[in-house]
Amino acid sequence: MGLEHSRALLEVGASVVLLDTNSDKLDLAKATLESEYPKNRIRVSLSDITSETAMSNLLSQLNSAGILLSILINNAGINPKYDEVSKSGMKSRVENFELADWENQLRIGLTGAFICSKVFGGAMANSQGGVIVNIASDLSVIAPNQQLYEKGDLQAGEQPVKPITYSVIKTGLIGLTRYLATYWHNDGVRVNALSPGGVYDGQEDEFVTKLNSLIPLGRMAKVDEYHSAIQFLCSDASAYMTGQNLVIDGGRSIW
Repeated sequence: MGLEHSRALLEVGASVVLLDTNSDKLDLAKATLESEYPKNRIRVSLSDITSETAMSNLLSQLNSAGILLSILINNAGINPKYDEVSKSGMKSRVENFELADWENQLRIGLTGAFICSKVFGGAMANSQGGVIVNIASDLSVIAPNQQLYEKGDLQAGEQPVKPITYSVIKTGLIGLTRYLATYWHNDGVRVNALSPGGVYDGQEDEFVTKLNSLIPLGRMAKVDEYHSAIQFLCSDASAYMTGQNLVIDGGRSIW
């Protein structure tokens, strides 16, 4: 969704800086956006958000280039996929979940958001203004329905599940949002979260049918349906809003 969040900001005249550790994906994103928007408003950085040194260096580079940061979107994370066919879906279950996976996924999804907030949010606080948006999930307010991931040919103890890390990270981002919103309340920095529902991206028909039945609007989100929400949260349209979690999930969390 990072590409879509970038489009949302570019649509309303902002310039964007995209970060990733994958140079191929970064180059593709840059080329895609440059085919749609002015090239001088798109910048990329091959950077690791889990490195405070790297983020501090990036901030110095932006400052040297005369770029004043006013918006931070913490979007990075891992949505791990486990191979159900070979029954390694069992690895997603709490009893079998590897500590290395837990630590790596929290490092990227939660620690990375903290580091970026510390470095870039701190800079915004020093300049008395800015916006942070943490991208959470409908699973920040509800537990995953593990029936969505069930496979008919597997025993109960072998069934794949949505990994615990995803819920912990997304819920943790809401805590980070509330903390920073009050921490920087006198420094002109507003901090909110966006909790999207599932976005359709060619998932298996069986999964989509199951999930659609849990959503009052009867469908998953389209890939571009969060543009207006990003624009709202990152602009003065939400000037009196901070510390909140904007849930846009087709109604799933209320059913």
